[in-house]
Amino acid sequence: MSLLLEPFAYAFFGRAMLAGVLVGALCGALSVPVVLKRMSYVGHGLAHSVLGGVAVGVALGADLYVGAAVATVLSAILIDRVAARRGLYHDAAIGIVTTAAFALGIAVLAVVPTRLNLEAVLFGNILGVDARDLTVTAVVAVAATATLFVAYKRLVFTVFDPEVAAVHGVPVRHIELGLNLVTAAVVVASVRVLGALLIAAAVVLPAAGARLVTRSFAALVGLAIALGSTASVLGLYASFHLDVPSGPAIVLVGTLGFLIAYVASGTAARRARRAGAREREVGRLSERGPVDATRTQVRA
Repeated sequence: MSLLLEPFAYAFFGRAMLAGVLVGALCGALSVPVVLKRMSYVGHGLAHSVLGGVAVGVALGADLYVGAAVATVLSAILIDRVAARRGLYHDAAIGIVTTAAFALGIAVLAVVPTRLNLEAVLFGNILGVDARDLTVTAVVAVAATATLFVAYKRLVFTVFDPEVAAVHGVPVRHIELGLNLVTAAVVVASVRVLGALLIAAAVVLPAAGARLVTRSFAALVGLAIALGSTASVLGLYASFHLDVPSGPAIVLVGTLGFLIAYVASGTAARRARRAGAREREVGRLSERGPVDATRTQVRA
């Protein structure tokens, strides 16, 4: 019990835990459309663009969140515009835009001296979570939840069949751009807890694990949110007690959850196949008649 309560003797841990639960739930909810629409590369790319925005912002004397927000939002819009050009696809657009932003950040950090804690930006740091970080995370959580709730039906339609959705009047391009912008906002809110390099994993693992367990969309969303939040809670405890950055700890716990779901789903599938084989065998025996079935069972 002391291992559970001891960290809360420090004010920063309580703030980090609340921010971590919000970030975990956000990443879990966002991971569902990201995984189903095969957009994991968007989260990966936007997470890399954070470094460029943070470096430029800090070099200009701006707030960390201002630089990160400008970079991710601008990257999301540019990705959408570049991908709209004939002959180019989203993967190429992401590679062009976000790699350029990442390279800009590295160049700025090499030329302009700053007090930026690069390790904390890249891998997260629960010691750095303060009241302002908690406020930013809460605002993003409310805004992202409201956006996903309002666009829920159109988003589901777009995720499963964008071509048919467009025929029925759904603004698919706008929905996809909105999803990119929500992803950008979640990336910015997650920087302090997860770190720029590990956010991409956090917006993939919850839905990937949940999808192995259920096929219901509503259950998938609920389970992904639960997995994301649980990974954040356990990861923050591991970060505190093992003295490792919070981002890697949360991602490793999330990966462990995915592996458990992977093994459990495989075991359940094998049991279902064996049960089906037994039922088919019983059906074949019953078709032979009671005498033949009895003889077959005796020989077995």
